[in-house]
Amino acid sequence: MRIGKGLNVNTFFTAWEYQVSYLEFISVLTSLTAVTLGARGTRWAWPWWILSSTLYGLFFYRVDLLASAILQLIFIAAAIWGWFGWKPSGVEPRYMTKNERAIWLFAAFVLWLLAAPLLANIGAAASWPDSLLLVASAVTQLIMVRQFHETWSLWFAINLFGTWHYARQEFFFTALLYSVFALIAIYGLVRWLKIKR
Repeated sequence: MRIGKGLNVNTFFTAWEYQVSYLEFISVLTSLTAVTLGARGTRWAWPWWILSSTLYGLFFYRVDLLASAILQLIFIAAAIWGWFGWKPSGVEPRYMTKNERAIWLFAAFVLWLLAAPLLANIGAAASWPDSLLLVASAVTQLIMVRQFHETWSLWFAINLFGTWHYARQEFFFTALLYSVFALIAIYGLVRWLKIKR
């Protein structure tokens, strides 16, 4: 069931009885641009990430998906870091060591176990799956900023989960976006492999 603070007051269009607001529509377009540019390995992904995260932060706040709203703040901070961390020529992919993989995985698991009950206590909707999406996406975004190639395998899995999560909340346009993100993650994996060579 749809939730939130008057989300569809300004409906842009309706598809199969689903009302897409102007805010959700513009958020989707800017997010697609950001992720596609990131998959291409260009530094120009980061300004688009700031814009899309600002818009999606507003959207998720209005529908009480607080973990998803918080995630957008992390994305904005990571985008600023990415802009200064990536060379003007773009990404220089590298692989993590086994120890680095273990540390990132352990950190994500612990943060999820801490975040979910906190969000549930403040009234966030779907706090366990939404906090999993928050933590996994935040960690993967940091991995992307660090230019680790593993980011695209992680994004593929996260985007499949996000597709299910947002469809379950009846945000079908955003669920569709996450399914497209899963395909872009495959493209990013292949593209970064070519750049690495």
